[in-house]
Amino acid sequence: MVAAGGFLLREPLAALVLGGGESAARHLAAAYFAISLPGMAVFFTQQLVDGILKGTGDTRTPMRLALLANGLLLLADPVLIHLYGVPGAAAATVLCRGAALAVGLRALRRSAPLRTAAGTRPAEGVRAAVRRTLATGLPMSADFTVRQGAALVLVAIVARLGVPAVAAYSAAYKVLYVATMAFYAVRQAAAVHTAHLRGAGVDARRDVGRQAVLLSGALGLSAAVLFAAAAPWIMNAFGAGPDVVRQGVLFLRCIGPYLLLTAGFIALGGVFEGSGTAPVLLRVTLLGTAVQLPLAYDLSGLGLPGVCLAMALAMAVQCAAVAVPLRRAGRQEGTGVPSVRVA
Repeated sequence: MVAAGGFLLREPLAALVLGGGESAARHLAAAYFAISLPGMAVFFTQQLVDGILKGTGDTRTPMRLALLANGLLLLADPVLIHLYGVPGAAAATVLCRGAALAVGLRALRRSAPLRTAAGTRPAEGVRAAVRRTLATGLPMSADFTVRQGAALVLVAIVARLGVPAVAAYSAAYKVLYVATMAFYAVRQAAAVHTAHLRGAGVDARRDVGRQAVLLSGALGLSAAVLFAAAAPWIMNAFGAGPDVVRQGVLFLRCIGPYLLLTAGFIALGGVFEGSGTAPVLLRVTLLGTAVQLPLAYDLSGLGLPGVCLAMALAMAVQCAAVAVPLRRAGRQEGTGVPSVRVA
C-alpha cells in the first residue's frame, strides 16, 4: 500500500510537503518520492527481521545493522547526490537499507534459537497469535506513525523558510539518523530485557529505565558535541551551496538539547514497550506532537534555530510525561530487585 500508493501519489505528496514552493523544487521532491516510497518495502522487511532477532534476545545484531545502514548512508549519500542529484539521495537510502537487510537475512539463517524453534509446535493457533500480536504491536505502530507524520508536517513548516532551509534541514537530519538509530537500539534492548525479566517474575522497569537512559544519554551527548564541532565538514561533504551549508551548520549546532532529550525519551520507550504499556507511550507522543507543531510554526520566524527550540521544548514535555508513570512503577517494585544490565 505504501510502496504502490506512494509512487502513484508522489506529485500530490510533493505539493503537500513544499506547499506553494517553486515548481522545480516540487518536481525534485516528486523524483525523490518516486524512489524512496517504493523503497519503503525494504524498510518494512528490515523492521520485521529486526523484530525476529530481538524476540530471540539478540539486540546486538539489529544495532549493528542500523549502524551499518547509516554508516554506509553517510558515505553513499554525498557520492550519489553528486552523481544524480536529489534522486541520488533517495537511491542511497534504499541501497544502504538493502545492504543491511541482506546481512540481516543471513543472520536469521544462522540464528541457533530460530533453528531450534523451527521444529517446535506452536503454543496457540494462528488467530489467537494474530490477535495478541496486534494488541501489542498496534500502539507501537501508531506511535511510530504519529512521529513520522509529525516529521512530515515539520518539513512543510521548514519549507516556509525557503528551499535552502529544506535542503539544509534534510541533509542535517540524515546525519542525525546515525545517533537516533543508536538510541533505538538501546530502546529495543530495554524492551527485550524488560519483557524477559517480567516473564521471570521480576518487575525492574525503573532499574532498566535508569540504565537505558544513562547509556542512551551518553550516546546523545557524544553525538551532540561531535555534530556541533564537525558541522561545517559534515555539510560540505554533501556538496551543498554556501547558503545551505550555513543553515545546516546552524541547525546541527542548535540541535544538541533536542538530541540529548530525545536520547532519554527513546530509551525509556523500550521499558514501556517491554512491559506491555505501549498505549501510555502513544498518548505521550500525541501530547508531544500537539506541542511541537504549533510551537515550530510560531518559532519558525527565527529560522532553523527556532525550529530546533520547538523540537527541544516539545521533547522536554514528553520526557516529563513519561517520568510520571515510571516513578509509579518504581514504587510498585518490591525490595531486593536484582541488578540488571541493558546491553
